[in-house]
Amino acid sequence: MKKPMTICTGGLGHPEGPYELDDGRVIYANTYASEIGVWDPRTGKAGTYAHVGGGPNACMLGTDGCVYSTQTPNVGAWVAPEHRPPSIQKTHPNGKVEILVTAADGKDFHGPNDLTFAPDGRLWFTDSGDWAPDTKHHPGRIVCIEKDGTAHIVEELDYVYPNGIVAEPDGSIVWVESYTLRVVRRTADGRKSVIHTLPEGHIPDGLKIDVDGNLWITTVASGGVDVLRKDGTPLDFLESGGTILNCCFGKGGYLYLCDMGPFDVTGAAMTGRLVRVEVGVEGMPLFRGAIG
Repeated sequence: MKKPMTICTGGLGHPEGPYELDDGRVIYANTYASEIGVWDPRTGKAGTYAHVGGGPNACMLGTDGCVYSTQTPNVGAWVAPEHRPPSIQKTHPNGKVEILVTAADGKDFHGPNDLTFAPDGRLWFTDSGDWAPDTKHHPGRIVCIEKDGTAHIVEELDYVYPNGIVAEPDGSIVWVESYTLRVVRRTADGRKSVIHTLPEGHIPDGLKIDVDGNLWITTVASGGVDVLRKDGTPLDFLESGGTILNCCFGKGGYLYLCDMGPFDVTGAAMTGRLVRVEVGVEGMPLFRGAIG
């Protein structure tokens, strides 16, 4: 399918992990700028929501009004000029940025990637490490942070590069694996299954859920978004063009896409865009929580 598309803003560096705030503004990780960026649909202007240092990769709002973000200091060939440890960060409404968690079960994080609050308020994220499909630097992990800040490694994975992650209303967690092209579901009681393997060339990156429970998966090399039914059956493909890294639903039937732009061997190109597509589908309301 093709849908009407609007370029919201450009000049971004590896934009990732967008999230629509309650007032309609959209925040996103502007990785190469070491910031959480923000775009306001009322003015059409983009700016800085918070300078967090390092390489932020995804962000979302908590019940405490703070923005939680993943911190991955190395993205391919790019290394952040202001080092921050691989971590989960918390940006307060007053602008204060703190490093919240850096390890789980005594093990330092390799490179937190995407994150989601679950229905019970706990924070889950994928710990992917560096993008290195040839050498495979780090095995993947699925990590859960309790409300008191205690972090646990829930799944020790192989060299699969777990990437986008979402929580379903029944407490199941779904993530995608960029190296294997798999979509994996872990039910609330710990049962894990592969519900779909994407076609060759459709490298999964981010994903979100619509009101019907369908999974919208940004497939970075395909120029669009693969749409699957809840059981993993292919449903559709949204043609958007570009190099789509992640997405989020917005009010009014919009889907916001983070487009990296052309691949760049130096790993520092500021050619990314935030794009809005009129898909006519509402997203499932995202869960929220807070980590003390």
